[in-house]
Amino acid sequence: MAASKKTTHMAKGKATKAAAAVPQFRSREERLNAGKLLRDRVPRSSHAAWTTKDKRRDPIAILEKSNKDRLQELVPIRYGRMLRSPFTFLRGSAALMAHDLASTPDIGVQVQACGDCHLLNFGLFATPERNLVFDLNDFDETLPAPWEWDIKRLAASFAVAGRDNGLSDDQAREAAVACARAYRENLHEYSRKNPLEVWYSRLDMDTLIELAPDEKIKKSRQQLADKARARVVENVFPKITEQVAGYPRIVDQPPILYHVDTPRFLETAHRAMADYRSTLSDERRVLLDRYRLVDVAMKVVGIGSVGTRCFIGLLFSEENHPLILQFKESCRSVLEPYAGKSQYTNQGQRVVMGQRLMQSSSDIFLGWTRGQGGHDYFVRQMRDMKMSVPIEGVSATRLKRYAGVCGITLARAHAKSGDSATITGYLGNGDSFDEALGDFSLAYADQTEQDHAALVKAVKSGRLEVLIEEE
Repeated sequence: MAASKKTTHMAKGKATKAAAAVPQFRSREERLNAGKLLRDRVPRSSHAAWTTKDKRRDPIAILEKSNKDRLQELVPIRYGRMLRSPFTFLRGSAALMAHDLASTPDIGVQVQACGDCHLLNFGLFATPERNLVFDLNDFDETLPAPWEWDIKRLAASFAVAGRDNGLSDDQAREAAVACARAYRENLHEYSRKNPLEVWYSRLDMDTLIELAPDEKIKKSRQQLADKARARVVENVFPKITEQVAGYPRIVDQPPILYHVDTPRFLETAHRAMADYRSTLSDERRVLLDRYRLVDVAMKVVGIGSVGTRCFIGLLFSEENHPLILQFKESCRSVLEPYAGKSQYTNQGQRVVMGQRLMQSSSDIFLGWTRGQGGHDYFVRQMRDMKMSVPIEGVSATRLKRYAGVCGITLARAHAKSGDSATITGYLGNGDSFDEALGDFSLAYADQTEQDHAALVKAVKSGRLEVLIEEE
């Protein structure tokens, strides 16, 4: 009888330990309520205000600090591209806006943040299944951080872009509000889905074409899709290569594309390739091994990225089918001083993991490596149907519609990594947050114009050296 009681006690002990090992989750309702309670601490209307709390704020000094580890001979190109307009300034000043956003209200809920979430960092690209999807496509600054930072930068970018296109402040504000509304409403929907449904969710171009409100827009979206599908390596290869002594070679186009012709550089490139290969899964190593590296050149890309080290590698299969890989330097995220360090010591791995966490589908060649001098890189295919949506001359209606699409996309990206129910509980069903972001976006558009004017002044005074490229 004693043995029987002992056995019973042991069984109960095992059951208790097993129950303790099961993760204890809060229900969706509990998280919604927790989000609602946060409104008392951080009123949704508080997101409307923008005034810098740093009396010594010097936008030029912050930009100069962000150039510290860049190739200094390329920095004037960065300034030249930022100089074109307040919108190009905003694109190139993620470090400055990160500094500003860190002083704005947040409820203490983190997601995997993009870190440079402006409207041109969304666009089309090909999935491994060769479907054309719309998603976030730039993750150089990704890091766990408050969800508010991404949606505020995104909404503000629509206000700045609206003004840049000659729209009224009311129209620019409407685009920002539409972005915030789409984010809030779709995050609510994602909070109802199970985790797998969120991860499987994607916005493909065929769906966007089908949802077009009229035939004119449907035709325009179809043309954009056709252009994206033409942006593949087979099309770009003839434009950037030539035959030299019977071998294919990347054509020099200084200062944007050029060779570093030293044996040490080529040796470093091959070592970086081997290191990169080790970060791929086994089946993708088999695929990569069907290609050989034949040439490497430095390439200047983007606006905010100008001055960081970026190379393209030209590879060929046995039957001379080309593959172009881009090795882009990964510096520490501009969010790091305010959100904390990444768990990854290799910044390229930080970018890759953030991209995989936020995107609905990622490049099969996505990987990372460490090069000469301890510089970290992430690797991806060049082009592969990647294309941003053109916004030059866009109407108020189309800008507002595009703002909604970007808001939907950001909601899904945040729902993959963050507590969408708590954020949804905080945001609620009304438009308080949407309207607040409309006000914030116009106020930050004013700030961006002032900062752009400061850049113009710094160039005129000789404080900064600038290189204006030919159109």
